Amino acid sequence: MFHPVVDRWFRQRYREPTPVQAQAWPLIAAGHDVLLTAPTGSGKTLAAFLACLDRLFREAVDGRLEERTAILYVSPLKALSNDVRRNLEEPLRELADAAVAAGLAAPEIRTAVRTGDTPAHERRQVGRRPPHVLVTTPESLFILLTAESSR
Repeated sequence: MFHPVVDRWFRQRYREPTPVQAQAWPLIAAGHDVLLTAPTGSGKTLAAFLACLDRLFREAVDGRLEERTAILYVSPLKALSNDVRRNLEEPLRELADAAVAAGLAAPEIRTAVRTGDTPAHERRQVGRRPPHVLVTTPESLFILLTAESSR
């Protein structure tokens, strides 16, 4: 299901998927809407994101990764937004290293958080160079969608 580099990275890092991951990935990869519920520490972040990150990884190594936001994660809490981004950064770094080890160009898959606490210079950066993965809150998403500069 995953690119060989992504699959190898996952199996070396985690050995096998958790039940929530095994159930979610085929559905997400097929484009279905999915609601994940599982206990803390059960691998929900990778369950929700790895199939999507795999798609971005494939586009990047094929030279087709566009300069646009492809994944939008809306979090009800600012603190959770920051946690989600942190939980994505390490796998993305490790996947870039795994790509290089496999003789591929390191994919540059960017993430950003946009909340009410995001400094103005970072908000401008998101507008100038959109991240591939944007983590935001409902309030900040509303501002992004209705701001004059977003049109």
